[in-house]
Amino acid sequence: MREIGHFIGGKHVAGTSGRTADVFNPATGEVQAKVALASVSEIRAAVENAKEAQPKWAATNPQRRARVFMKFVDLLNQNMDELAEMLSREHGKTVEDSKGDVIRGLEVCEFVIGIPHLSKGEFTEGAGPQIDMYSMRQPVGIGAGITPFNFPGMIPMWMFAPAIACGNAFILKPSERDPSLPIRLAELMIEAGLPAGILNVVNGDKAAVDAILTDPDIGAVSFVGSTPIARYVYGTAAMNGKRAQCFGGAKNHMIIMPDADLDQAVNALMGAGYGSAGERCMAVSVAVPVGEETANRLVEKLVPKIESLRIGPYTDDKADMGPVVTKEAHARINGLIDRGVEEGAKLVVDGRGFKLQGYENGYFVGGTLFDNVTPDMDIYKQEIFGPVLSVVRAHNYEDALSLPMKHEYGNGVAIFTRDGDAARDFASRINIGMIGINVPIPVPLAYHSFGGWKASSFGDLNQHGTDSIKFWTKTKTITARWPSGIKDGAEFVMPVMK
Repeated sequence: MREIGHFIGGKHVAGTSGRTADVFNPATGEVQAKVALASVSEIRAAVENAKEAQPKWAATNPQRRARVFMKFVDLLNQNMDELAEMLSREHGKTVEDSKGDVIRGLEVCEFVIGIPHLSKGEFTEGAGPQIDMYSMRQPVGIGAGITPFNFPGMIPMWMFAPAIACGNAFILKPSERDPSLPIRLAELMIEAGLPAGILNVVNGDKAAVDAILTDPDIGAVSFVGSTPIARYVYGTAAMNGKRAQCFGGAKNHMIIMPDADLDQAVNALMGAGYGSAGERCMAVSVAVPVGEETANRLVEKLVPKIESLRIGPYTDDKADMGPVVTKEAHARINGLIDRGVEEGAKLVVDGRGFKLQGYENGYFVGGTLFDNVTPDMDIYKQEIFGPVLSVVRAHNYEDALSLPMKHEYGNGVAIFTRDGDAARDFASRINIGMIGINVPIPVPLAYHSFGGWKASSFGDLNQHGTDSIKFWTKTKTITARWPSGIKDGAEFVMPVMK
């Protein structure tokens, strides 16, 4: 049985807590590895390594830090097939989808190669009589990231790349469900020239999370997961004097206007709703057709495409989607489908009971479609995180707009239309963080920032883009005047510029 420990101080370290968790193959239901679950002392060992290494790394000029990421990007490209296969083996998503996972993380690493420019401060000459004023950005010291199972490559890189580029050391606590890839990324960072101790990977559960949140030497924490845990992490981090950015759940709507290209909209819904078995925080889980005719035509076109989805293990290179990640996730998704039927939604395509020959014990859920869903139903209110699409029919544009506006989550939203006025109005009025216009999954590119509104996000600064540089640094502002410009005598009034 393969055993997965930690990566501390630039080397592999076996777990010492005596606690482990099973790592499953989602396609077969079999245990493929055991992963160590860290104790408080193991988290502390990682922090001590980071604490020792960080000052010298912070003193390394930004151009040399950037060169590490240049090399790291090259290594990611060289090892792409290996990384994708490693990810798929533990997550269950298709290999091509896993490559997309790694590439979206790689793009943030490309972005931070610009750290010599991104980390520059500001300067004002002559801000007052013989006074110059300038600011500088300095690292927070030690940062930490707590990442989810669904993007074990992308989200860790979204966190550690800007943090490390800014001169910080970093403690990564990845999901214990698919822990191999994050450790491999740390190995490649060392190969790229990163000093030992700057990136440490510690596997664990809530005990490790709490140790991170209460450790006095960790200055900032980034988290992605469910909203209840995001609230907990944000509150606990704040109580312990840490800066925090925490990203939670989502219920992403896609509005289909009567003038939309319906074939384009249907293809967009298929990819955004069922790709990665719906296990994406930006997955479209609610389709909102405007008008009965639009709704009827939409459902009519969706049904045969959903019924013809190719579902299989990651080793099937023709599969559209794989299994969900765990037995518990499988049971929860099926339970919510049951609940939708009980609440009166029309189950048009039923994915329950899907079995694949040779993989009968795998965690597969077939593509599922509900129609006539209403906002009071649990399948509308909850994030299902599975291959389940709900159709909520809207009488008109204003009714359609009100649905995502009133929902507690505000991660992403999309509108499909040929009407520029409608699209512009939608983008202006909607209270959602990321908006797509004829784009179903509006995840910004690396040089813009990723983040939702409402119960989908806690904290003032988003991931990647320039927000990430602000989050992982502290601003220091200096006001300087030299003796030749200082007059005799004390001044007892509030200083002002005259």
